[in-house]
Amino acid sequence: MIRLSLTLIISLFALVSFGQIKSNKDSLKINDQVIIVTLLGTGTPQPIMERFGPSILVQAGGQSLLFDAGRGCLQRLSQVNLAYDKLNALFLTHLHSDHITGLPDLWLTGWLISRRKVPLNVFGPIGTANMIKYLQMAFVFDLKIREEDDKAEEEGSKLLVTEIQQGTIYDNDGVKVIAFEVDHYPVVPAFGYRIEYNGHSVVLSGDTRYSENLIKFAKGTDLLIHEVAIGPDTLSKSDSRYNILAHHTTPEQTARVFNEVRPKLAAYSHIVKLYGGTEQEILKRAKANYSGPIIMGEDLMSFSIDDKVSVSAWQKK
Repeated sequence: MIRLSLTLIISLFALVSFGQIKSNKDSLKINDQVIIVTLLGTGTPQPIMERFGPSILVQAGGQSLLFDAGRGCLQRLSQVNLAYDKLNALFLTHLHSDHITGLPDLWLTGWLISRRKVPLNVFGPIGTANMIKYLQMAFVFDLKIREEDDKAEEEGSKLLVTEIQQGTIYDNDGVKVIAFEVDHYPVVPAFGYRIEYNGHSVVLSGDTRYSENLIKFAKGTDLLIHEVAIGPDTLSKSDSRYNILAHHTTPEQTARVFNEVRPKLAAYSHIVKLYGGTEQEILKRAKANYSGPIIMGEDLMSFSIDDKVSVSAWQKK
């Protein structure tokens, strides 16, 4: 049964120019010539089943790279049949809780179930090393008992942290990851990522306001996955949710970004809806200011990037 929302159905009519829509039943088989991007979680801190916490899987050149580890990322990886021991690295955009609450489960359960034997490299902003240090302290009992009782390998439980700055932070067998700063103030630093392989690329905005720096690093990309937030125009500064909207990007602002970047396809993830805002309204407001193809991301939607960008809707197996 295909889990396809009305919003997505409407959006797909605009996609003929850049690729074929299909089921993604077999789309996650790694093709060494293409980039495969899977939206594991497209949500926010809201605990809803349709949109798990922010997390995106990028596969290229035989490598599997995970960007953010929001709520339920391990379950989503299980749904696409990718075990923890197959991950090459984890990249964090910033340390807001909704982007990292899935990390303990990914790490500990993933290590135990997959029998991972080598450490996982973790790249993130300043503060990542401290977070990992205290996570390891918090779970010291479980780590010890899993090694002694379940015979899990100690090396596989290790997380090797690199705290990053803007620039190329990963370059392995033709797969390059470039970190760039975005504006999620007062969260400083916060990063977006550009992943390049075989002459193609995908850019992940992370959480950000309208960002000139993002535009600079995103130009020429095939696929731009950008966050979006919608709320009433009358939202007052005295409203407790005002800063939520102020720290993110409105549909009109994303349209400005898309007009500057001109990706083959723009897709929304980390979809913030305040006070009854809808996905249909997001697309309507963006399309009023941008004529290129835009799609509303869904959990487990995947994209294949080569000379065109193809979209695969999730098909429950």
